[in-house]
Amino acid sequence: METRYLKTLVVAAETGNFSRTAEMLNLTQSAVSQRIKFLEDHFNQQLFERSSSGLTPTPICIQILEKARALLNKEQELRDELERFSMGKRLSLCCTPTFGTAFLPQVLNQFLLQNADMEDLKFIFTQPDQAIKGLQEGNFDLAVIEHCQDLALEELITLPLPEDQLIFIAAPELKLGAEKVELASLQRHRLYIRRDGCSSKRLLQQNLEEVGSSLATFHSLVVSDDLRLTIDSVLAGNGISFISRSLVGGQLSAGSLLGFRVPEFRQVRCRSVVLPRHRADEPLLRSFVDCIENLCGSGHCRPTPETCRSFDR
Repeated sequence: METRYLKTLVVAAETGNFSRTAEMLNLTQSAVSQRIKFLEDHFNQQLFERSSSGLTPTPICIQILEKARALLNKEQELRDELERFSMGKRLSLCCTPTFGTAFLPQVLNQFLLQNADMEDLKFIFTQPDQAIKGLQEGNFDLAVIEHCQDLALEELITLPLPEDQLIFIAAPELKLGAEKVELASLQRHRLYIRRDGCSSKRLLQQNLEEVGSSLATFHSLVVSDDLRLTIDSVLAGNGISFISRSLVGGQLSAGSLLGFRVPEFRQVRCRSVVLPRHRADEPLLRSFVDCIENLCGSGHCRPTPETCRSFDR
């Protein structure tokens, strides 16, 4: 049986309408009806209940749909693999801005040294939910994300990296005192934060909620997705920020920035490599993952599932 018939069945079940199915598949409505009739004759079963409100899959149709989708997915995987084989070495990846700023240049340098015959390499910075969506839709081959909330990863493989620690940072002239600080002493200052969708902002909001506070309690807020602008502003003494330690290690060592933590706050989030399940053994993706693990370390400080779930309390 040609898989185009199964594709028609799946789309008809999803749309509940022959006319809409014909439009989506660029067919005539008559052709769609004929394909469904062919399947009903082939299986000797009625596949849809027809009514004025549309199409409703019968119980046997629901069983067939499960197998049909699995078969169509395998067919698409084969097409993707053949396309990648014919196109040579190409890689499209995305990552969250923190990883991209702190680690991606070194990872890419090592990766390109090992894969000098790369023909095409693309990468973008995006938020965790958009990275996952891009993977599921086939727009990216691989993603590296920091995250503190459950994401829809059923069809993906998640490889944990060492967890990411977040801290409050401030210039020495703000005189915040010791490393452990009271929340009230931080709230007197302007806070630089990321936009919605960033896990650092999400974690900070959760911490504040747990102690009966909120972002509104800070002197003022500046929302910026430019990490360099945030760091430079804090260096100039214009406020504070809740940010990954990996972004400011040099400034902390030099003493131009100081790091602080609120004892009641949780200050770690998960960092993971995410890739499609059916592509886990591809040499090119494996090579990139190896470069990430070589740089970030993979033998210690990995977040446990319990650590990630605790972020959603």
